Amino acid sequence: MATALTIRELENSFVPKLLNCKTGAGLKKIHAQMVKLSLSQSNFLVTKMVDVCDYSGNVDYASLLFKQVVEPNVFLFNAMIRAYTHNHIYGLAITLYKQMLRHPESGNPIFPDKFTFPFVIKCCAGLHCEGLGRQVHGQVCKFGPESHLLIENALVDFYTKCDNLRDAHKVFEEMTQRDVITWNSLLTGYVRLGQMRKARAVFEEIPDKTIVSWTAMVSGYTRIGCYGDALEIFRQMQMLGIEPDEISVVAVLPACSQLGALEVGKWIHRYSDKKRLLQSVSVCNALIEMYVKCGCIDQAWQLFDQMLERDVISWSTMIAGLANNGKAREAVELFQEMQRAKIEPNGITFLGLLSACSHAGLWNEGLKYFDSMREDYRIEPGIEHYGCLVDLLGRAGHLDQALDKIKQMPMKPDSKIWGSLLSSCRTYCNLEIALVAMEQLQELEPDDAGNYVLLSNIYADLGRWEDVSRMRKLIRSKSMKKTPGCSLIEVNNVVLEFVSGDDTKPFAKDIFSMLELLVSHQSIPDDNIEAVSEDCC
Repeated sequence: MATALTIRELENSFVPKLLNCKTGAGLKKIHAQMVKLSLSQSNFLVTKMVDVCDYSGNVDYASLLFKQVVEPNVFLFNAMIRAYTHNHIYGLAITLYKQMLRHPESGNPIFPDKFTFPFVIKCCAGLHCEGLGRQVHGQVCKFGPESHLLIENALVDFYTKCDNLRDAHKVFEEMTQRDVITWNSLLTGYVRLGQMRKARAVFEEIPDKTIVSWTAMVSGYTRIGCYGDALEIFRQMQMLGIEPDEISVVAVLPACSQLGALEVGKWIHRYSDKKRLLQSVSVCNALIEMYVKCGCIDQAWQLFDQMLERDVISWSTMIAGLANNGKAREAVELFQEMQRAKIEPNGITFLGLLSACSHAGLWNEGLKYFDSMREDYRIEPGIEHYGCLVDLLGRAGHLDQALDKIKQMPMKPDSKIWGSLLSSCRTYCNLEIALVAMEQLQELEPDDAGNYVLLSNIYADLGRWEDVSRMRKLIRSKSMKKTPGCSLIEVNNVVLEFVSGDDTKPFAKDIFSMLELLVSHQSIPDDNIEAVSEDCC
């Protein structure tokens, strides 16, 4: 008994040293002292040392410590599995778990417990191995407690990450206790699959919504293009006094970009500045994208200039923004500055650059940059890059060269590429190449009236009125309809959408009345306009 107490006292004396240990060298020194005192087989101390290695990320040393113990107990197994899991070494964690199950000490068998399963299940989720996870789920039923929140949360998370919402919901329904992690895991699963109606139903049932819950909904709506719903959820979150964090700000800004909700975007900018979120590169990138898509290129440029740290997304977003806002030459100059800053461009960078060359008429430079992708940066051009190249050559009038590039493409050209070529043929009245493009478009988009209208206009420019009549009859015979145009306007921080011919809005009658008034004013002779204005005043 005295000897046992002495060993325990020795073990306890090492605990403060291990808790204060911050370096690998310090840990090795403590280990040497343990070996000197014949404590290297102490499960208690080795478990503590593995935990220290886990916190510092020194998993290799933890593995060596574990392997030196002849008879590891369940606590040491759990510590090592936990260390592997925290450091995303999921395969070795599973291997260790299997070793634990078939441990040769039959006289003192080791069974996984409530501290083992959450990490093993997390590894199965990280490996996206549903079959293995199902086996572990069976072992939970065999060895684990009847009901344990951490294990059940891990199972819900596992099934959602494997896109198996049916079994995730089954585990969820059988739980006797749920916390916010449970609800958020199920919610995130539906959001990931784009099932926003089911996600909304889960969201409405969550008793204590957290910032994670709100952000998941904002992100989900943004991902499927329901930008108005994303802004509405964000607005509700604010009304309840929940402060947006970095992730929620980055999630909602694309919705502002797509809807042109500039005032909301500006508020987010001011809020981010106040909460010191502008230190985040991802927040600044999202704000820059919002500004450039809303046409506020000066504000975007100012924010870009103020960034202390920029990544390739920062440069790419700014280059594309300049290109799409009438500053194509500035975009090319910014790319050259990016090269001087030794920032490696990616495929998105070149999309913006090629677009800039296209808008600026720099077709020769554009060709060089296109070739540079593969030769200098080993970036294989995608279909979007070929689309930019065809647009570049088409705008410059090099239609034959554009057609040659299309024929040389390693992938099948899509309707956007042929449509771009047809549009350029309309500009330069090139009927021969237009017919080639139209032949392809009839296969890819047989019911798109816009293509037939373009060809009809080319015939009209050439005075071929019989062909114009033939095109119009063809459009009527196929009952083609052009997709109605729509526009968005932000009024009092609310984004309203208008579709051509839509009179279902509650304020449509007032709008049409105002339009009729404006039209009537346009029909009044110029010399009477001033008098009418005075009368109105």
